[in-house]
Amino acid sequence: MNTDQLAGTAKRMAGKAEETLGSAFGDAKSRVEGAARQAEGAAQELYGQAKDTVASAASAAADVAQQTGKAVTQGASDLEKYLRDTIENRPYTAVIVAFLAGCVVSRFIGGRDY
Repeated sequence: MNTDQLAGTAKRMAGKAEETLGSAFGDAKSRVEGAARQAEGAAQELYGQAKDTVASAASAAADVAQQTGKAVTQGASDLEKYLRDTIENRPYTAVIVAFLAGCVVSRFIGGRDY
């Protein structure tokens, strides 16, 4: 867990508390600000997860590349296990990474006529 995830969790929890207090006292402004803070915190948490996933993927790729003596199938198997684990345990991060990869790919091939 990195600082973005911790800060995001703190913001989200503070926003929930602010929204709850706003609801309890009938203060619409506090409820709205609390909901906005929760959304901001959730986004920051997802950003932190994405950073962790990218760092882990880079580390895994570096490890696989460093072990050149291993068979290619073993490296592919390790990467497959890592990707499967990431998708199962961090689905939001996997979706964000896939979306960004799709945006990059579409940017490169989007303007070409075939």
